[in-house]
Amino acid sequence: MANASVNTMDLRSDRLAVLCAVVDAGGFSRAAGKLGMTQSSVSQAIAALERDIGEPLFARVGRQAVLTEAGRLLDQHARRVLEELGQAREALFARREVVSGTLRLGTSDTFATYLLPAVFSEFRASYPDVDLKLDNRPSPAIAARVAARELDLGVVSLPLPVSLVPAAQSITQVPLSRQRDVVIVPRRHALSGRARLKPVELAAFPLLLLDASTALRAWLDRHFAAASVEPHVVMETSSVEVLKRLVERGFGVSVIPELALDPRDRLKAIPLVGVERQRWVGLVLPPGPSRATRAFVDLARRRLQRSVG
Repeated sequence: MANASVNTMDLRSDRLAVLCAVVDAGGFSRAAGKLGMTQSSVSQAIAALERDIGEPLFARVGRQAVLTEAGRLLDQHARRVLEELGQAREALFARREVVSGTLRLGTSDTFATYLLPAVFSEFRASYPDVDLKLDNRPSPAIAARVAARELDLGVVSLPLPVSLVPAAQSITQVPLSRQRDVVIVPRRHALSGRARLKPVELAAFPLLLLDASTALRAWLDRHFAAASVEPHVVMETSSVEVLKRLVERGFGVSVIPELALDPRDRLKAIPLVGVERQRWVGLVLPPGPSRATRAFVDLARRRLQRSVG
């Protein structure tokens, strides 16, 4: 049998699998039975391999077919090749697995308006078979619904006020990025020249604040209490947008997340400092999250950790 050039060898994986089966079974006929092939087909596959490499793979010793030196060498490499191909098939199959179903996600109006639209768009493009259901509520209410398994996931402000979320310990909390809060005043307000403000300094001014159901309000109230001051709250609402419009019209001073600022707002934003606990944009999820939930968590980590500083 003439020697084959390395460049002309066509070592097909199906033929390599037949070679390994013959070796494992101890003969052509037994290999044919295990492979569900005829003995003639097995012989043809081995003959094709022998033509490819240009020398015999088996030698006859009595009634037995024994591997030649070339056969032993090819058998060793064939097993590694077939194992790698199997792993490649599994990896590709896992990659193609469809993430589907319904993802019930909760978040605040502010995050839904200013933070998450790009995340939602990318998630929809990446997982078109997932039906995304959005629930807009303050962060404590979202966390409580996640704890009750009424929602699959929440994008919320952390830390959660334990007084509003008694079941907070039963859910996983994943901080993503620091959330900065700012004082907003009309552009010609007495405070508009300040470079920074502490919560205690706001007590002397009429305040328009988010209501007691929100994480930001609970966070501010803790700082007012720690400073032993009674804030002069003249109006409460659950909407940051309402607060912005009322502050523009001179109804008072407010505190909002910096990410809710818009260049078109007729407001002066002043950094809020002197706070002992930072706030975070974070995720809350129950034990045993679904594949769709895990997919959103992975995407949110990539997008939000680089988009919110």
